Amino acid sequence: MHRADLLELLSHYRQQCPSELAAVDELIKFVSTNSKCFERDLLIGHVTGSAWLVDATGENVLLTHHKKLNRWLQLGGHADGDTNILSVALREAEEESGLSQIEQARFGIFDIDIHAIPARGEEPEHLHYDVRFALQAKGDQNFIVSEESNQLAWVPISKLAEFVQDKSMLRMAGKWLE
Repeated sequence: MHRADLLELLSHYRQQCPSELAAVDELIKFVSTNSKCFERDLLIGHVTGSAWLVDATGENVLLTHHKKLNRWLQLGGHADGDTNILSVALREAEEESGLSQIEQARFGIFDIDIHAIPARGEEPEHLHYDVRFALQAKGDQNFIVSEESNQLAWVPISKLAEFVQDKSMLRMAGKWLE
């Protein structure tokens, strides 16, 4: 089954994060019951991969001011059929930042979030079942702003609450600082 690897990662994450059981179980149910869960043409929603991308010091996180959503977020995007969600997160981090030396900073899933994406054009409102990985930029930290972003910024993780109000972003900051 092409979903087995993600389901295994989610099972491990479920054991590590008992405070997030409801969201993890919802994501497991979605992946288990939707064979096209990695395809963006599944209009009810789809799995996405995101990167909590920290700099070499581990003290700053790279955020994008997303053009379509008009707010600061972590890097990430659609799987477009790729069932290796870590690979999706790495690819999106590289494409959206221009950084070429990015590695996984912590084993397994770092965070998950299920959130609604507003309707846009002919695309109806749908859910993103976002699987997030902690990644670290090695080498050159000078990013390049992609066409998907208005702006990128290295933000001190200890001051993230001054920059964003999104609960899932603040949850990731708390996890990183623990």
